[in-house]
Amino acid sequence: MSNFGESGQSVASTLCRRGVDFWQPWLSPEDQQEMLADIRAVAARAPLFVPVTPSGKTMSVRMTAAGRFGWVTDKAGYRYEPRHPQGMDWPPIPPSVLDVWTALSGSDRAPECCLVNYYPPGSRMGMHQDRDEADFGQPVLSISLGDEALFRIGNTTRGGKTESVWLRSGDVLRMGGDARLLYHGIDRVRDGSSALLKDGGRINLTLRVVT
Repeated sequence: MSNFGESGQSVASTLCRRGVDFWQPWLSPEDQQEMLADIRAVAARAPLFVPVTPSGKTMSVRMTAAGRFGWVTDKAGYRYEPRHPQGMDWPPIPPSVLDVWTALSGSDRAPECCLVNYYPPGSRMGMHQDRDEADFGQPVLSISLGDEALFRIGNTTRGGKTESVWLRSGDVLRMGGDARLLYHGIDRVRDGSSALLKDGGRINLTLRVVT
């Protein structure tokens, strides 16, 4: 991996939230193509599925995962599971993705889950916290591929002032420390803003330590 973003610096000042670090971009176009191929291989072994919230609402994204655990949601609740809803083990996290965690996470642990969210045109993700993990001292690392997405981040409780930034293909964002439990979401995806995915849309990879 070429570590395209090493020539620049984290532009955390784009978001005035302590504990949020942002590299724009980190992945070169070639690295993005390599990672996309790896994620397609993951989805071939563990197909994308449509998640349903505990209240019964169908989410607009489709998801799968790689690693020791995958995150799932259904009427039984939000949780991590060692197997795909269809019963197969999750594939290993690809080396191209692990390389980004090693370079930017600041953690001495390996990620145990790479959540893969595919945002088709017109999809979004409501404001939420990542709090199903056991150790909030471990960061959450997010990698963007494909169409641009308007990322919004708020506070540790709902409401209050929020900030937004466009995430572009190849960008990496880390939430750790004081920012680990901030509410965040994707307000909208800018359709057709990237040619990486043939049929459009966005892929977001979220790396987490679960246990």
